[in-house]
Amino acid sequence: MLPRGRDGHRSVVSTGTCLCTSRPAIAARDGVRPSRRICGTSSLKGTIDVQCVATSCAYARAGSPGCVRADLAAGGAGLRRAGESVRAGFAADAGSLHRQIPRRQQCVGEPDLDARLAQFGGHCGAGTRRPRAGPEPRASHRAGLRSAQDRPQSGPRRSRDADAPHIAADPSVEYVEIDQIMYPTLTPNDTRLSEQWGFGTTASGINVRPAWDTATGTGVVVAVIDTGITSHPDLNANVLPGYDFISDAARARDNNGRDSNAADQGDWRTANQCGTGVAAANSSWHGTHVAGTIAAVTNNSTGVAGTAFNARIVPIRALGLCGGSSSDIADAIVWASGGTVSGVPANANPAEVINMSLGGNGTCSNTYQNAINGAVSRGTTVVVAAGNSNANVANFTPASCANVISVASITSAGARSSFSNFGTTIDISGPGSAILSTLNSGTTTPGSASYASYNGTSMAAPHVAGVVALVQSAASRPLTPAAVETLLKNTARPLPGACSGGCGAGIVNAAGAVSQTP
Repeated sequence: MLPRGRDGHRSVVSTGTCLCTSRPAIAARDGVRPSRRICGTSSLKGTIDVQCVATSCAYARAGSPGCVRADLAAGGAGLRRAGESVRAGFAADAGSLHRQIPRRQQCVGEPDLDARLAQFGGHCGAGTRRPRAGPEPRASHRAGLRSAQDRPQSGPRRSRDADAPHIAADPSVEYVEIDQIMYPTLTPNDTRLSEQWGFGTTASGINVRPAWDTATGTGVVVAVIDTGITSHPDLNANVLPGYDFISDAARARDNNGRDSNAADQGDWRTANQCGTGVAAANSSWHGTHVAGTIAAVTNNSTGVAGTAFNARIVPIRALGLCGGSSSDIADAIVWASGGTVSGVPANANPAEVINMSLGGNGTCSNTYQNAINGAVSRGTTVVVAAGNSNANVANFTPASCANVISVASITSAGARSSFSNFGTTIDISGPGSAILSTLNSGTTTPGSASYASYNGTSMAAPHVAGVVALVQSAASRPLTPAAVETLLKNTARPLPGACSGGCGAGIVNAAGAVSQTP
């Protein structure tokens, strides 16, 4: 705490600002020039600097300009509005400054300015300096959260931008400006990143590279309900234990029903095996491709990058030979979000985001809607592919369910992909044509790790799920699914190409969403 001056007034400090008054008489009397800069740092993701014409808040001898920094303490410290408390602490450099100055030259304040600062929640006091190690100060603070009650939701937030004009209006203040936080710029060295057009900053990309400078998905879990996952060196480090929810042993191809092994056994089929006229096909390794788009290991001089490359994937196997049943998929949704499923151990890593690049014809069933509603109530955002029938999404499920983010596909030209479903219930669009990601070379059973490009709304949805992970990792506290959806829509960029039938709010904009995350 700065010591009191001879007149007994306190130094003037606020959460995010400092106001100063001109005391030329004192300055002249003491034979020193006033410090030109007083900094105020707050928890508002930045600093407001106040440059004073002359100040009695801190003096420095000629040639020693000095800067007194006031930081809002971490943890329970907050703003004096809405009953929250404020603690202000001075950095060590402030202490060294005052050791060089006689007591009669030390900080004094003005009572009327104290009163003015009270409007902004400021006061003088001792506290702890809030450390900032770099991007994503939240890190993994969500570890162990199990329910909506455990997950703190977003609350009111004070705007430093709103306070600045009021402070600048004081005649003692020369100017007020935001002291922006700068970060190292990240350019991953993954060898095939240049082929991932969907990550670009062009009008058709998701604009994720600028977002990586401040958010990478740290501490966020994304559940991928799909075909399971295969071992891949560009993915394994980001994969947590999952579960196999396929109850039919023949569909699962692992000779048993549900178990803790989420490995993809392959979904190849012979002609007519999955219905009359259905052609033979090799295994798709669909879940591996989707997971790589979300969280492939990045900046490892290998292969591809992931949208939220520091997030973690929980693979959940619900699709096998000839697809998957709605009952298995619904149970997977419940379990992924931290809910209870009879006969299945609790999920040790409940997801904040679920990606479902799957679906079928029909309107949303009660089974799906109930499972989705439960997940959302537990704080999990559910992202769903819109489907590949070039038809109205209203007749495709679960993309037509309420409380999901339904994702259409666009091309590198920024137009709706020819296969993508459309409609008024589409929420947003993402890259889905010629998307390169992790895969496996096996034609039936798993072979070696590989990479390949796929088309589909199945590829668009994980771009959006990855952006949700970035947003949650950047948030000061977990956002509700409704808040996440609103944020994505409000920051989306318009499609530069054509979209007949409706493609939602536009192309998901990672940098825009992260920059606007409260």
